[in-house]
Amino acid sequence: MRIDAIILARGGSKGIPKKNIINFCGKPLVFWTIKQCLASKKISNVWVSSDSDEILEISKNYGAQVIKRPHKISGDTDSSESAWIHAINFIESESVNRKIKIDYVVAPQVTSPIREAVDFDDSIEQIINDNSDSLLSVTSIEDFFIWKKLDGKNPESVNYNYKDRKPRQQIDKRYVENGSFYIFKPFVLKENNNRLGGAISFFIMDKHKMFQIDDVEDIKLSSLIMKGFELDYL
Repeated sequence: MRIDAIILARGGSKGIPKKNIINFCGKPLVFWTIKQCLASKKISNVWVSSDSDEILEISKNYGAQVIKRPHKISGDTDSSESAWIHAINFIESESVNRKIKIDYVVAPQVTSPIREAVDFDDSIEQIINDNSDSLLSVTSIEDFFIWKKLDGKNPESVNYNYKDRKPRQQIDKRYVENGSFYIFKPFVLKENNNRLGGAISFFIMDKHKMFQIDDVEDIKLSSLIMKGFELDYL
């Protein structure tokens, strides 16, 4: 079975300039996702897709294979799906003479570095055992209450009735899509233009692994978590 990791790492970023290669725990941010994928026992190949020559060179130096992503699918409004489809087509076209086809794609997010190689191994084992077509990483949030603010009106509770607040033990368990990674069969992506489809599995991760780097404040918070749980080993 061939399982390829395809890491998307655009050069542009509005919130944090060159976000995918900022210094995080002493290394470029993209390093941690490459390292985790390479350390996986079940991932066959590790690819980085980017429009940035600098990111591609850094990724190559850390052991990843690279794919130059066209600028026309590298903008702020371009979907990750378009980049994954481009990468899959590139990989399969390069492999046509060897008649190799990808069985599953592991699609990790660079901005979610708080994870371990075993997370990939366990989730791959799960999607195979479940005979699922796609999988998303999630975190349990059974005591997480969501509100929305309405213009000119009282705020409104979304996922519970604040007038009938139940004890924690009686609250149904819910899960938040944490964005750390996805796994899917290529046909799911190509037929639906969506990373999720067919039979879908959840992979439940520890709460401390749900944090993402979206703004400058997240860098310090995530680095403290990374070091606190001793996940910053090289």
